[in-house]
Amino acid sequence: MPQPTSASLDQIQAPIAAEMAEFEHKFRQSMRTNVLLLDKIMGYIVKRKGKQIRPMFVFFSARIALPDATGPLPEATFRGATLIELLHTATLVHDDVVDESNYRRGFFSINALWKNKIAVLVGDYLLSRGMQLALEHDDFQLLKIVNRAVRELSEGELLQIEKARKLDITEDVYFDIIRQKTASLIASCTAVGAASTGADPETVERARLFGEKVGMAFQIKDDLFDYGTAEIGKPVGIDIKEKKMTLPLIYALQQASWLEKRRMIFNVKNNEGHRERVQQVIEFVKESGGLAYAVATMEKYRDEALEILHTFPASASRTSLEQLINYTIEREK
Repeated sequence: MPQPTSASLDQIQAPIAAEMAEFEHKFRQSMRTNVLLLDKIMGYIVKRKGKQIRPMFVFFSARIALPDATGPLPEATFRGATLIELLHTATLVHDDVVDESNYRRGFFSINALWKNKIAVLVGDYLLSRGMQLALEHDDFQLLKIVNRAVRELSEGELLQIEKARKLDITEDVYFDIIRQKTASLIASCTAVGAASTGADPETVERARLFGEKVGMAFQIKDDLFDYGTAEIGKPVGIDIKEKKMTLPLIYALQQASWLEKRRMIFNVKNNEGHRERVQQVIEFVKESGGLAYAVATMEKYRDEALEILHTFPASASRTSLEQLINYTIEREK
């Protein structure tokens, strides 16, 4: 299947630039509060926003679900994008507490600046604010879609923690984890986009499945950064240090002899303070074809996503979604 040429995020975003600007204004409004401390923290969260890829998936998916892909988007689409961003931000704030992380996207995390108690309460506030926004406008279908994603995300995190203790993750379990942890959120973006336009259940499910495939490819790309040559996006070897079993390592262990497998698992389990053990695991994965296998799997999910996308009518938004898929798997961070 021919792939569209690479484009920058600004170029990809062009067909929905006006909607993204309007969304940013509405999102800021949704974060306002009369509690001075909370308002200060909300302002800090808004300032350190990332690439805004999730709202882009919402708006593009709404556009391709509309009979007229260039027509105005309903207010429900903006509320859907805001709902996802509020609930996702809440999960990130809580994640940083769980991981005892002091940084998020190069900025200090909420828990690093205001301590864990306040960070947990801020996460709770964001969750309730998202639910309030949806309930005020009777957006029950949108809330149902996003609630499913938040539930799956939590289950995926807990499954990964449970499996990390034994380091016994199979490929099937790995795919279950990343489907819940990462793909569920992008799937909720594309499903919310379609549902916000009043699309029929079959169209919403097609959009959801499209987002899930993109999310799977996105997470495998993230796992490949662990074996990079430059410290981009996240430190090289951090997944190994944190005893996370990702696809390149799972595949490499499947190919290994019993003795080599035992030695590598020992290195992963006992790597604290031993940088050379982490490096040995990285070299072992590279030599065993783990990286090539992971790349091929990522590209398979990319192709499946494009196949579903091409069941929607051709439009500028569909082209941008093709480019956005390529951006997610070609990104350097």
